[in-house]
Amino acid sequence: MLADYIDKAMQHAHIEQIEDGTYYGSIPDFQGVWSNAESEEASRQELREVLEGWILLQIADHTPLDGMSLEVGRAV
Repeated sequence: MLADYIDKAMQHAHIEQIEDGTYYGSIPDFQGVWSNAESEEASRQELREVLEGWILLQIADHTPLDGMSLEVGRAV
């Protein structure tokens, strides 16, 4: 279920090349979740890892996830 949530959130990721030639990534509504890497793919992978860590930290701290509301189906 965590992987599904991350996949859904990553569909909203924004990756752009910035002035120094690196790629900056972020996901709207997930404050503090961002990446910066030498390539677009590396930035996307780093963003995914940062998002996963952010989610796990929220869970460990018993903090409600305040990112976007994502509908994730349950396996039957």
